[in-house]
Amino acid sequence: MDLKILLPAGVLLEEEVAKVTAEAENGFFTMLPRHIDFVSALVPGIFSYLTLDGKEHFIALDEGVIVKQGEQVYVSAARAVPGDDLEHLDATVENELKVLDESEKKARTVMSRLEVDTLRRFTRLGGERS
Repeated sequence: MDLKILLPAGVLLEEEVAKVTAEAENGFFTMLPRHIDFVSALVPGIFSYLTLDGKEHFIALDEGVIVKQGEQVYVSAARAVPGDDLEHLDATVENELKVLDESEKKARTVMSRLEVDTLRRFTRLGGERS
């Protein structure tokens, strides 16, 4: 399979692989070349892939999306940290990818309030027409 990992800044990885393993909301799954086409949302976690020479590699991924279409596997994520030290990568996921910083939390709170306010206004407009 042809694996391509895409980040906002560009392509992190492009490599021929024998299999990939990723984590979705309902748990880990593995893709092999003959598996059917597939799309899934990914949660922050450890992504692994096996190269054709039999070596396993690891990447700490932020949430993202994986798409398998034929021999192509695309992973798109906001952030990714490659490495072979699983203990270090696991700590990266816990400390950097799963934890929202304070400004991000505040921004999400403000956006949620704006969405609720907009929905209320649309509801009022719909009620006034009746």
